[in-house]
Amino acid sequence: MDMSIAGLVAKAKTDPGSLTVAELRQLKQLQKMRAAAPDAASAYEAHREEAAGRSRSMSKSGRDVGPLPEVVHPRRRAAALRNLRKFCKTYFPLRFNLDWSPDHIEFIDDAERAAVRGELFARAMPRGGGKTSIIEVAAIWVILKGIHQYISVIGATQGKAVEILDSIKTELAFNERLAEDFPKVCHPIRALEGINQRARGQLCGGEPTAMTWRSDKLILPTIKRSKASGAIIQTAGLTGARIRGCKHVMVDGRVLRPSFVILDDPQTDESARSNSQNATRLKLLAGAVLGMAGPGKSIAGFMLTTVISPGDMADEILGRKKHPSWHGKRYKMIYAFPNEKLWAEYGEIWAECLHNEEPLARATAFYEKHRAKMDDGAIVAWEARYDPKKEISALQNAMNLKLSDEAAFFAEYQNEPVVDQAATALLPAAEIAAKTNGYAAGVVPVSCEILTAFVDVQEKLLYWGVAAWQPDSYTGAVIAYNAYPEQPEPYFTLRGARRTLKTAAKGAGLEGSIFAGLEKVVGKLMTRTFRRDDGTAMHVRRCLIDAAWGLSTETVREFCRQCPHDGVIPSFGRYIGAGRKPMSEYRRKRGDRLGYHWLIPALKSRAQGRHVLYDSNFWKSFLHSRIAVAKGDPGSLTFFGDKPAAHRMLADQLTAEAVVQTEGPYGVVDEWKLPPDNPDNHFLDALAGCACAASIEGAALPAAGKSRPYRRRKKIKLSDLQRSRG
Repeated sequence: MDMSIAGLVAKAKTDPGSLTVAELRQLKQLQKMRAAAPDAASAYEAHREEAAGRSRSMSKSGRDVGPLPEVVHPRRRAAALRNLRKFCKTYFPLRFNLDWSPDHIEFIDDAERAAVRGELFARAMPRGGGKTSIIEVAAIWVILKGIHQYISVIGATQGKAVEILDSIKTELAFNERLAEDFPKVCHPIRALEGINQRARGQLCGGEPTAMTWRSDKLILPTIKRSKASGAIIQTAGLTGARIRGCKHVMVDGRVLRPSFVILDDPQTDESARSNSQNATRLKLLAGAVLGMAGPGKSIAGFMLTTVISPGDMADEILGRKKHPSWHGKRYKMIYAFPNEKLWAEYGEIWAECLHNEEPLARATAFYEKHRAKMDDGAIVAWEARYDPKKEISALQNAMNLKLSDEAAFFAEYQNEPVVDQAATALLPAAEIAAKTNGYAAGVVPVSCEILTAFVDVQEKLLYWGVAAWQPDSYTGAVIAYNAYPEQPEPYFTLRGARRTLKTAAKGAGLEGSIFAGLEKVVGKLMTRTFRRDDGTAMHVRRCLIDAAWGLSTETVREFCRQCPHDGVIPSFGRYIGAGRKPMSEYRRKRGDRLGYHWLIPALKSRAQGRHVLYDSNFWKSFLHSRIAVAKGDPGSLTFFGDKPAAHRMLADQLTAEAVVQTEGPYGVVDEWKLPPDNPDNHFLDALAGCACAASIEGAALPAAGKSRPYRRRKKIKLSDLQRSRG
């Protein structure tokens, strides 16, 4: 209704006598139109409903993927479903175009056995051996055959697991042979035409297929009389949150949980070299993963893995004695090596070719000429594995890989990583943790006379340790250690710390939170009364505080200047390798205090205060030497308590670094290096610092000679000095 008509109606209501003849005519015409409006509205609504119905019908027919095609080759399908090997060759000829080795046949049969019988298998296979392709196809076979309705694919990370699911989805969407013989699964998937959003409203015979097509989760179409109806394949990273509480409610109301788990290389290069990460992953495997099926139910599983480092997660699982529930086995590229002399000559030619940037034809010609002798005694796992354009046998292919990187070859292709023989032998973490002495925490053994402490400063936490020492033999005991703020878990990492210095000192910045933390820790350590086993009260004599961490240096110096307790001093660990002059050859300057691989330089200014420099390489080796001494012998270091499990985190940190003996101008030196994955090593620093502090307080090995104990001089007022002289 426009404004003129509205005005006319208003005028008729308020002053009808003022209407003109023309306005009266217009008003009557308006009344006639209004009388006819209900019929027009009804017709219009009917028209709209009819149009909407046609639209809904067209939309529904467009979303409905039925009727489904018939199976093209029923006999081929039935034969392939009976046997996983047959299924691989029938529907994936491009993936499996080479003859299988005996190892492959056993591997495939074990994957089938794991799925059908509900067992757990772990297999370490050489890189590039096709293990991932086999297990991807096995997952498809398991789903299509209807053995399991919910498969969980777990990788070292979520991204690695998603790669397997992407490969499975590609086969289901584009494999023509699968589409011919499994139309109830593949036809609805192909009808999406790559538009994933269509899965949400898809129908088949008027019924929703309830399909999900996400990057991390696949739910196959719900189709009547399909063994794979509503089957699920979901991905997760081993250390992620998604492995817990996995379940799915089906269209018919049933609740499904994973019943078959596939683990594809569940460790990374970083985690394999970290004792703490290995322990975490093994714990997750035993708990969260094997418990995915739900209370009272067991889960079937197949793990593909590669041994990266001795004692890593894969190495542990493959050891049947430690993990009897897993059927573990290692496959190799070469089971017996050939004539070494001729292969050494081949290696020289091979290296020359690479150096001159020429093809390897000369090396291949040498091998072809002497092949009978060079092959003698060799046993290769997979005879078909070689590149015919560059090589003439699987043995040559394997030896080329060995020549390229021998360490990588034994780790990734032989599943037997080589231990660096140049490294100084350390006791394993388990043996270190087992060196307990039976004393309660905080109790000093009766033979010890010196207590020392060390605080290792990190951005999130302060790691501290207290050790007791017998001064004439360096027999010692670790009587207490922990981190501040204390963590709720008995085993924790710096990266995963839930309580930090900043949360403990609310409102403080980095420096303020460190300062506040030092006040708490050092104050408690220096005022605490420790009891010796004979009842004698003892206190910490010397407490070193790590000031080498760049952002904390001035904060630690300032704290020590203000600290009211004697014996607290900043310390700086110096990495003195084979190329640097050892502290034992330092020239003592006036005011310096030079000791056994440590130095307290002369006081330069009262404002700066004194500090300790010590050879971190030497004192880490010294600490491990004490740990290596058998319990009961002079010079042995033990740990409080009688439960080795309580010291697992400590032992892992004590063995976090690798030590290699290096020869330089000043002789052979132990050089300690932190692996690239940066595992926690803070208690190693703390206890090495405790040992150094004991030397400052006069402890020594019988052959090393004693250091004079250092005491901070008592502060004297000038007025007192003048009074005494007067």
